[in-house]
Amino acid sequence: MGILYVVATPIGNLNDITFRALDILKNVDIIACEDTRQTLKLLNHFNIKKRLVAYHKFNEVEKSNSLINDLKNGLNIAVVTDAGTPCISDPGYVLVRDAHLNKIDVIVIPGASASVSALSISGLDTKEFSFVGFLSTDNTKFNAEIDKIRKSKINTFVIYESPKRIVKLFTKLVDCFPNSKVYLASDLTKIHERGFFGTIEEVYEDIKNDPNIEKGEYVLILQKEMEKEEKNEIISNEALIIDNMVKNNCNIKDAINNICENNKNIKKNDLKEASLNIKKIFDK
Repeated sequence: MGILYVVATPIGNLNDITFRALDILKNVDIIACEDTRQTLKLLNHFNIKKRLVAYHKFNEVEKSNSLINDLKNGLNIAVVTDAGTPCISDPGYVLVRDAHLNKIDVIVIPGASASVSALSISGLDTKEFSFVGFLSTDNTKFNAEIDKIRKSKINTFVIYESPKRIVKLFTKLVDCFPNSKVYLASDLTKIHERGFFGTIEEVYEDIKNDPNIEKGEYVLILQKEMEKEEKNEIISNEALIIDNMVKNNCNIKDAINNICENNKNIKKNDLKEASLNIKKIFDK
C-alpha cells in the first residue's frame, strides 16, 4: 500500500511552503492537483519534476477510483490544491474518504490556510468560530444560510467570497447583521495584501467605491452583533434576582417566585443557588 499525503501549499507567498512539504513533493510518485498549470508554477519554482494528475471538483469521483488503485499498487500520492490546505472549500474530500475506506494511510503535511490566517489577524473573537466557506449564489439557499448564521449560538464566522461578488455580498450582510464587527482580508501573504476592520457598515463604505475591490481573493471574518433576546440570555441569575428585587421592592424569596412565574425556562434551584451567591457578596 502507498501513502496519501494531504499537502498544504502557499496561499500567495511561495516562501511560506514548508521544508517537509517540499520533501514530500520531491519524493512522491504522483501529485494530484486542482489545476496542473498552477501546481506546475510552484514545482518549477523549486525545481521539482513529477507526474501530475488533474484532480478537481468536476472529476473527483472518477479520478479518485484510479488514484486509489495506484495507492493500492504501492504508489505514494500527494494531493494539493491551487493554494492552501486541500479539502477546505477545495477538492480532496472524496479521495481522502476513499483512502480511509480502503485502509490506506492518510498523512497531513500542514501549512498555509486562508481561513486560519485571516482569523489570526482579525482582532475578533476566535474562541469559537464556524467555517462557512462560500455562501450560495442562489437567493433561496443564501437566505437559508444567513438564517442559520443568525440563529447560531456561535458568533464568529469565516466566509469566502470572490472579488466580483464581494460588494454584492456586503450589501446583503449590512441589512442582515447591522452593527456587527468584521475583518475583510484581501490577498493574504501577497504583495498587495490589504485588510479592512470595523463595523460591517464602516467596511462597506470603505470598499463599495474602491476601484481595486474586484481584484484579489477575499476572506471575511464576521462577528455578529447579538440580538436583544440573545443578550438577555447571558444575564446572570444573580442579576435577574437583584433586578426583580429593585423593580418590585421585594425580598429575595419573592423575587425568585416572580421570576419563576414569568420565565418557565429558568429553574428554581438555579435561582436559589444564585441567591446564596448574592448573600455571600453582601455579607462581605
